[in-house]
Amino acid sequence: MTYPEDCLQQIIDDPEGWWIPHGESRAVKGSLIHAFIPHVDQLPYTFTMKGRTQPTVHDKADIVVAPLKVDQPLKQLVLPVAAMPLNKGEVWGAYRAKRRPCLVIKGPAAAVDPALTRGMPKSSSAPTMLVAPYYGVDRDGSRAGFSPSFVERIKHCEYPQFVWDRLPITGATDASILRLDQLQPIGAHRHSFKVLPFKMGEDAFRVIEDLLQWLIFERLPKGSDIPAFQDLMKERCK
Repeated sequence: MTYPEDCLQQIIDDPEGWWIPHGESRAVKGSLIHAFIPHVDQLPYTFTMKGRTQPTVHDKADIVVAPLKVDQPLKQLVLPVAAMPLNKGEVWGAYRAKRRPCLVIKGPAAAVDPALTRGMPKSSSAPTMLVAPYYGVDRDGSRAGFSPSFVERIKHCEYPQFVWDRLPITGATDASILRLDQLQPIGAHRHSFKVLPFKMGEDAFRVIEDLLQWLIFERLPKGSDIPAFQDLMKERCK
């Protein structure tokens, strides 16, 4: 991978080591993976059942879809479909989602001793991992993309939540934007994600950790090279 001179990748000693080969099948910190990621900025939808399509058919039903608003009264109906149960206080939520490249920020948590969770739902202790998704920069009709002026400011590290990058995978556009403000959990089940044959190098991931500290705690850690890079880019753009 090669990078232009005016991007954050240049602050590590070897920019070509931003992405390195990763031959393991398990997801670890810095792994590049594919996963289905919801459009979290969109209003979710909920669906309820009007009733079975046929009285004797238990796996099909007529569905009503409506926006799911947090301040609306909870309307939980008794569902006539055995495969779709709901517990008290639950509703069905639906988001549009897309398979995206993601950076693993934290790999799967340690498994809990089964003896401690006997009789509990699996969801109470099932391991998850934290990931941040990438979005394509180009506007190609299938995506909104990013404006060139906005991309330029992202490249120069003006925002902690956006990271300009080039992904070393087939099908990726020339540039992608990592959204650290969309850090989210996904299930650690093997069907929830696909590990790609690359991971972020140690020096590169330390830059991501600096950005996360800036984003979450609103300050960069002492000794970070990011402020010097920002100053250099400001001088360059005068």
